[in-house]
Amino acid sequence: MTKFKDDSSHATNNNAELEGTIMRTEDVYASNEEPSFDPVLEKAWWKVDLAVVPVVSMFYLLAFLDRTNLANARVAGLQKDININNHQFSVALTVTYIPYILSQLPSNLVLKVESFQVSSFIFHSGIHAGSFSEGLLAFGIVRMDGIGGRSGWAWIFILEGLFTILFGLSTYITLPRSPAHARFLDKEEKDYVISHLRATDATAQDEDADSFSWREVWRTYTLLHVWMIGVVLFFSGVFVYGLAYFTPTIIADLGYTAVNAQLFSVPPFAVAFVVSMVAAYVSDCYGARGLVSIFAAILVTIGFAMYHGSRSLHVKYGSLFFSITGAYITLPTLSTWMANNTAPHTRRATAVAFASSMSNFGGILVTWLFGTLSPPPLYTKATVTLLIFSALTVVITAATVAFFSFQNKKKAAIRATTAREDERPGLGDRSAWFVYTL
Repeated sequence: MTKFKDDSSHATNNNAELEGTIMRTEDVYASNEEPSFDPVLEKAWWKVDLAVVPVVSMFYLLAFLDRTNLANARVAGLQKDININNHQFSVALTVTYIPYILSQLPSNLVLKVESFQVSSFIFHSGIHAGSFSEGLLAFGIVRMDGIGGRSGWAWIFILEGLFTILFGLSTYITLPRSPAHARFLDKEEKDYVISHLRATDATAQDEDADSFSWREVWRTYTLLHVWMIGVVLFFSGVFVYGLAYFTPTIIADLGYTAVNAQLFSVPPFAVAFVVSMVAAYVSDCYGARGLVSIFAAILVTIGFAMYHGSRSLHVKYGSLFFSITGAYITLPTLSTWMANNTAPHTRRATAVAFASSMSNFGGILVTWLFGTLSPPPLYTKATVTLLIFSALTVVITAATVAFFSFQNKKKAAIRATTAREDERPGLGDRSAWFVYTL
């Protein structure tokens, strides 16, 4: 009984501490003052990075790993063992996208948490690590062929799926749901982190602005930049999922054995990982998400042009270094760009869900392009389609950068003649004090 009373008292104190943290940070914003820079408290960001980035990056790694391992399983004999043709394989891939698309918006809206700043490093590191590690893992796992009476491709699903389940369960303990709930931060650090998140519009300046609203959901679809980035994300989904699902098959069609196809798929993704980390650094530090996306789309264009224009198997394999590197930079950069430039929470959650759905729709298209609509080994129709999409990505992304730049100039003119307290509340990214990331 005594222990129960002690625990209750401890829980009450924790709740009081949390409420106090939220009240103190809202007091800061009641006066429209930005929190001052504190070099000592800035160390709190390192604590946040160490606690959050590895876990969230692993989420992206596993999510991508568990979606693309079908490609390696196919090369390892899945399609032959279960006796399905290319059309049936495309149907199977298409089915995997449906739950992702249907769950995007409700899951984003239900996960109402006080968000940390969105860094493209998280997207880049998780997706790319999953990409090139899948080939290495598959190369090793398929050697378990025959163990337990199961094929090597079956062990890919068993081992990778089991690890995902266990890791997901562990994050209920390891991942804090907001800065205010982070046990590794003291009271002063929580105040500092939350106040700076609100000052930079990563979260709204009051709870009402961040609360759910159907009006904000529909308003998201009236934003021009959501549709512009959404279209480019559709193209990026075609690039990324096409290369993720079919790179091992493409390499096998170039004359490599099934086992070597797993291994030779690793170098292009390894190069993409290194280059994308540099791109993520530039994108985060200089706020140049649009320019980084344009650079990446140019790489994709070069890669597909090489693949389409050459008959040399060595050149075709070399083209993957360009197309895979560019493709795996565009998707995470554009996703982060969408999140950075949309507020408040409901609007941002809707935009991010829309972004993910668009890339998944691109994935559905590409599952039919390779093999079914465009036969191996040249995949001519698929390559030409992707080449056109990559060129359009450059044009539309450049237009989006120009649009954001124009809007920022208009907002700067408003800020020069208007006080912030005179602005109508609840404008989110349409506020004159919300500066778009270019």
